[in-house]
Amino acid sequence: MTMTPHIHNAASRTQALALAVVLTVLVGGCASPPNRAPVEDRGARPVAPASTVAAPAAEPVKTLPGVENAGKPGFFTVRPGDTLIRVGLESGQNWRDIARWNNIDNPNLLEVGQVLRVTAPGADVAATSARAVPATKVEVRPLDGSAASPVVAGAPAASAPAVPVAPPASAAAPVVRDEEVVWAWPVASNVSTPFDESRSKGLTFTGKAGDPVLAAGDGRVIYVGSGVRGYGNLVIVKHNNTYLTAYAHNQTLLVKEDQVVRRGQKIAEMGSSDAERVQLHFEIRKLGKPVDPARLLPPR
Repeated sequence: MTMTPHIHNAASRTQALALAVVLTVLVGGCASPPNRAPVEDRGARPVAPASTVAAPAAEPVKTLPGVENAGKPGFFTVRPGDTLIRVGLESGQNWRDIARWNNIDNPNLLEVGQVLRVTAPGADVAATSARAVPATKVEVRPLDGSAASPVVAGAPAASAPAVPVAPPASAAAPVVRDEEVVWAWPVASNVSTPFDESRSKGLTFTGKAGDPVLAAGDGRVIYVGSGVRGYGNLVIVKHNNTYLTAYAHNQTLLVKEDQVVRRGQKIAEMGSSDAERVQLHFEIRKLGKPVDPARLLPPR
């Protein structure tokens, strides 16, 4: 049987195609695989912080001395402009005692918000027990070197050092209690400005420069100087644990701190220090609070 040319050509093409496929497979199997870069799974990359500089630590808040006692009886919170002398005036205490009770070495270094003890440690805050006043004779106007030098308005005024006045060993120390205080007028002139708790915390008297200023009662001088703004040359006398008196705007101061004075004794001369005219500003304070002196002074 003889094939036709057409059939023969088709068979030949089929065989050639099959041979080409076989050769391709053989060549592909023998060829070296292509070099590929190794695959590395790095995962999620960490994100660098925006800033590697640590923020500065906040400064600790300063704790003021005594703040744990704020608002308690027997303690005083320092306000702007307060001095230790003013704190003593408003608490009815000797500023030196307050400094000692609070371990204050420099009385000029007070901080606003600081809380000060203004009663003796262990003392009954509500008590009004009296303080003994030694029965010592005191000169009306000290002249010798051991006495206080007069302070004249216009000269640098400074607080006189505390010099204790000791009573004689044989002298008894009479006790002056609140109900036994005998008051006297501090000057002979009339009142020019009456008591007003909101403005004038005492009585104001006008007069002439050099007019005598007298102690309004027996007591002990606890301050002499010009360290309280608005008072000029000032004398403060403590009569017992309840009452003290203040005498302001003097021309001359004739007593010293810790000196015992008697009712009617000349302690200063009227002047115009830290004032617009010659006058005496006189205060009576009960437990540090101003009271109307006219209610305690005797009738004229």
